[in-house]
Amino acid sequence: MALSIFFPLLFTLFSVSPSNAQSFLGVNYGLLADNLPPPSETAKLLQSTSIQKVRLYNADPSIIKSLAGTGIGIVIGVANGDLPSIASDFNVASQWINSNVLPFYPASNIILINVGNEVLLSNDLNLVNQLLPAMQNVQKALEAVSLGGKIKVSTVHAMTVLGNSEPPSAGSFAPSYQAGLKGIVQFLSDTGSPFAINPYPFFAYQSDPRPETLAFCLFQPNLGRVDSNTGIKYMNMFDAQVDAVHSALKSMGFDKVEVLVAETGWPSTGDNNEVGPSVENAKAYNGNLIAHLRSMVGTPLMPGKSIDTYIFALFDENLKPGPSLERSFGLFKPDLSMAYDIGLTKTTSSQTSQSPQLGKATSMGWCVPKEDATQEQLQDSLDWVCGQGIDCGPIMPGGVCFEPNNLVSHTAYAMNLYFQKSPENPTDCDFSKTARITSENPSYNSCVYPRAGDGTENGETNKYVTSDKSTEKNGSKCSCSLSLPLFIIFISFFFNFPNLRIM
Repeated sequence: MALSIFFPLLFTLFSVSPSNAQSFLGVNYGLLADNLPPPSETAKLLQSTSIQKVRLYNADPSIIKSLAGTGIGIVIGVANGDLPSIASDFNVASQWINSNVLPFYPASNIILINVGNEVLLSNDLNLVNQLLPAMQNVQKALEAVSLGGKIKVSTVHAMTVLGNSEPPSAGSFAPSYQAGLKGIVQFLSDTGSPFAINPYPFFAYQSDPRPETLAFCLFQPNLGRVDSNTGIKYMNMFDAQVDAVHSALKSMGFDKVEVLVAETGWPSTGDNNEVGPSVENAKAYNGNLIAHLRSMVGTPLMPGKSIDTYIFALFDENLKPGPSLERSFGLFKPDLSMAYDIGLTKTTSSQTSQSPQLGKATSMGWCVPKEDATQEQLQDSLDWVCGQGIDCGPIMPGGVCFEPNNLVSHTAYAMNLYFQKSPENPTDCDFSKTARITSENPSYNSCVYPRAGDGTENGETNKYVTSDKSTEKNGSKCSCSLSLPLFIIFISFFFNFPNLRIM
């Protein structure tokens, strides 16, 4: 009985359409610029991408109206300067809803209202004290027009609200913020709203500009960082920062409150004295972040699902104050062309995360491990690639490339799959200096190593896929990580429905 119910349920869970599966992907739409395209053109641009949600810092009526009928989720914001009046007078909150929500909803899919942005960071005690009452009045105003629960209410925080973030399991809020946050998080828990945070691995790299830190921040192959409390090895800074926020919420007794990433991104240019900004790094961070989200792996402390994430930003904002990097986070240019390609267009993102996107018609060859790569380096690269949403199924037991079952063979196949997403970029076949590009086809028997622009000809067995089983004991660990979401679903179902267990 249990199996007859479980497998149809499992089929339903894994039959979700790609567009639904990417509902976690959003973008910030800032307006501090004098060269932005009209909202109607921007709406068409968004519809041509896999971006499913847009976050505004205000409630610009022309943008909200332009998104009507698109189905794109819209996050609007109450300006910090409006908090005192909304906090002190419910009628002001009601009028705000009447002006900024009711004329557009539900044609425009407003899903969340952020009351204030990084208010705690302002250190304005009067403003901070007005935050929770303002959130409560906005919530009451929504309930008064029967929109309570349909549109959530939250506020956005900077990562500085954390007093401790290392290791991630010991994440906690700064003592000076805990009293104010307690009431806010209780409100979020009561209303089923998310805790919105702005994690930026870019700034973590700026404070520690070592090559190994850059790789950790860009989701590139690295040795990882072990949480000394849990023994969990983190392979990227994004997961570590998000899990630190989750741990902080848990330490206050609110581990069920969802974490939402309201901003994260990487600048493509900066001043000469700025470390980190570049098109290459921005493309690597945002592209690998999207691949990580699409993999549905989740974070170590919140596995099996992707965090709702809003990338900063849709366009560069040429009027923003501060260093030049502040004006250089855009994914698209004012003429609607891509600043750099990270696979957002629907024609490239419609393929599932289990299928690597092949690059241009001409390829430089195949990516394989260097002969002097150590077992630890190979395993780290294999774990990292299979955690990026690349289809490692062929090197799993029963897969066409599982034999020979050794680490060199499995890593060679995985490295090449990752490289073939963008074979015109040699840096994608680097893997911390442990891989190289070869013109010698590593395919063998029925195991085909794809190359962009090639057919599926079989090659001959060669040194990259040796049948020597001396390394078999160090074989692939990927199957464990890829099977984790399925395992969690099965266990959850089994223990939540004890009457359906097979006796």
